[in-house]
Amino acid sequence: MDLRRQLLAEGLGTALLLAIVIGSGVMAERLAGGNAAIALLANTLATVGGLIVLIEVFGPISGAHFNPAVSLVMAWRGALPGPALLPYVVAQLAGAVLGAWLAHAMFDMTLLQFSSKPRPGAGQWIAEGVATFGLLLVILRAPASRVAALVAAYIGAAYWFTASTSFANPAAVVGRMFSDSFAGIAPASAPGFIVAELIGAALAVAVNRCLSPPPGELRHTPSPTSTPAPHV
Repeated sequence: MDLRRQLLAEGLGTALLLAIVIGSGVMAERLAGGNAAIALLANTLATVGGLIVLIEVFGPISGAHFNPAVSLVMAWRGALPGPALLPYVVAQLAGAVLGAWLAHAMFDMTLLQFSSKPRPGAGQWIAEGVATFGLLLVILRAPASRVAALVAAYIGAAYWFTASTSFANPAAVVGRMFSDSFAGIAPASAPGFIVAELIGAALAVAVNRCLSPPPGELRHTPSPTSTPAPHV
């Protein structure tokens, strides 16, 4: 498929994803009356719904990565041509920043801003590693027809079971650096998140390999139409 269309899909999809994450965070914070749990719940539901739609819409065009860690793993596996990796990442990063600005414009906020919300500490980094590990493992092992729903469900769960609220995406980290809002992250906290996410992605690749049967076993697996062996 034309790389230009793929890059447009990745950039636009990432921009809309960040607009959903940041915009719903702003709306939730304004309406929750100081109740952080309600704000996070609203932010979660909007993100889950948005992810399902965006993956279904853009998946047939670009794979709907919206995430440099996902693109890196796909390139490593040969599912994304090597020369397309850097353009994919650039499109995702640019889309993330544009998505943050779009959210600000919709809520009459200053377009160019930097987050003052620190997210430091080993617990946050471990959480990001776990969040990204789980996301990549779902992507690598989920049936193709169910990827959108399973990815969205996992991210929704990870919003709540990880201390970091599951960014799980270096592009999301970059985009959220440019938003001093409920969903933001201070620039000083960003490098630790990105490193943890890349480590989590690498671990997911390793674990997926361990879970997959060896090629010889795959060759000898009976076809679905073959007669099953009798139960003993």
